[in-house]
Amino acid sequence: MNKITGLIAATFAAYNEDGTINLRIISTIVDKMVADGLSGVFICGTNGEGPNLTVEERMAIAEAYVKAANKRLLVLVHVGHSSITDCRRLAAHAEAIGADAISAVSAFYFKPTTVRNLVNSMREIAAAAPNTPFYYYHIPTLTGVAIDMLAFLQEAEQRIPNFAGLKYTASTLHEYQACLNYKGGKFDVLFGYDEMLLPALAIGAKGAIGSTYTFAAPLYIQLLTSYRSGRHEEAANLQLHAVNMVRCLVKYPPIPAQRAVMKMIGFDLGSCRLPLEPLHEDEIQELKSALDANDFFDVLAKVSARPLKQG
Repeated sequence: MNKITGLIAATFAAYNEDGTINLRIISTIVDKMVADGLSGVFICGTNGEGPNLTVEERMAIAEAYVKAANKRLLVLVHVGHSSITDCRRLAAHAEAIGADAISAVSAFYFKPTTVRNLVNSMREIAAAAPNTPFYYYHIPTLTGVAIDMLAFLQEAEQRIPNFAGLKYTASTLHEYQACLNYKGGKFDVLFGYDEMLLPALAIGAKGAIGSTYTFAAPLYIQLLTSYRSGRHEEAANLQLHAVNMVRCLVKYPPIPAQRAVMKMIGFDLGSCRLPLEPLHEDEIQELKSALDANDFFDVLAKVSARPLKQG
């Protein structure tokens, strides 16, 4: 697989009223992602509540996404788990169903403590899907593993044959830039902080993965277009709209807040799973009022090809 350019949406899990996974809505979500001009989806990750799902549920979700995408966009399957054995099952399954790439966070209970330890762990996972590109998912704020990523690249390059790069979800732009430029840009380093997309573009990012791309892709697509066309002031203004939107979201637990926004635009994903809890109705109204006060929906409508439903 060539390097990924453009935006990948980190999609959310969807549940029925009885708490079982909702597979039916996946085709509708994929159609939206395609219509919005996204390059792909990243599934069963942080926003997809991968750690809250059983292995069987994650496999069913992956199958539904690959089928719905039908090669219209890339499907990157997160296979990270606290058990490497289960990671390997998920990785092998993703390859068998034709996923475009796999990715895994580090173990987050018993944590890797050295670069070699982390590479050993990722090598075991990647080896279960030897013909599929593998991305290490670096998200130290959640895993607690903040190992030097440049050192990781240097060792992973030697020991993981299908290693493709990183999903880099951290605000340390200096390290991100160093990883981007390792050996002349040998690896694909996808940026994961939506509210810092423009700074990442300025130092060379070509692809990004983010949760808010699921419901605000037109804003970011226009940002990309403006930046690449040299309209930097316009790009900065669009990034500020994204920052203001994120500032509204982070006043609440971020995943439940974003799920509430998805419902506002017409995608009812059901409740989330404990220990995550949905926002209360008064919190939802407060969030919507804050987004309205920052002109989020108006700006999104202006840069979108179609009207947005707000519930």
